[in-house]
Amino acid sequence: MDAEIHIDEELEKSTLLQDLFGDVFPRMQAFKDKLAKEGEERGIIGPRDVDIIWERHILNSAAIVPFIESSTDGERFKTVADIGSGGGFPGIVVAACLPDHEITLIEPMERRVEWLDECVDELELGNVKVVRARAEEYSKELKHDKGMHPFAVVTCRAVAPMTKLSGWTLPLLKHGGQLIALKGRSAPAEVRKATKEIQKNGGRNPQVLEAPIADGFEPTHAVIVDKK
Repeated sequence: MDAEIHIDEELEKSTLLQDLFGDVFPRMQAFKDKLAKEGEERGIIGPRDVDIIWERHILNSAAIVPFIESSTDGERFKTVADIGSGGGFPGIVVAACLPDHEITLIEPMERRVEWLDECVDELELGNVKVVRARAEEYSKELKHDKGMHPFAVVTCRAVAPMTKLSGWTLPLLKHGGQLIALKGRSAPAEVRKATKEIQKNGGRNPQVLEAPIADGFEPTHAVIVDKK
């Protein structure tokens, strides 16, 4: 724990964050400050996370950004749904880093929806829509409402195992879209266990790729599943 705190303190003193986020850094700093000030009290992050917000939440979320950029390259409509957005991981970070993408944050809990709305307003994220719903409810709306369109990418982080996640996320995708889920070390085992569910919900070619965070940090993992 002490080592983790030390790492986050060193991050604040270094230029790594500015170098990594560039013009987006002021928004990320504001997001981090809001999390540090209000996150624990409002049940957004745990008490052990307060001193490691950069490392555990913001940098970890940012690791998904290159995968989304690659997936939407050449797409006319760069639409992304982040399910179970919670405190804004990875959705708020993705929205700040990719202002040319349309981001929909799907979150069922009212207090977290209020938090997300505040973050969108305070960070002046004009490319974000917050929806209070469960992913499975939203996919039903998507199926029956002709004014709604499936997404190019669906993201999530620490929401559920792939056996459940497949049914919640793949129906939200357009043909040729991708599920890009941030996962830990159990990712390969989760994918193997979810093979039937992935196929059942129109997914194919599941991959587990390393997702670099920053120099000196252990990478996380991205599970990528194509929608037929």
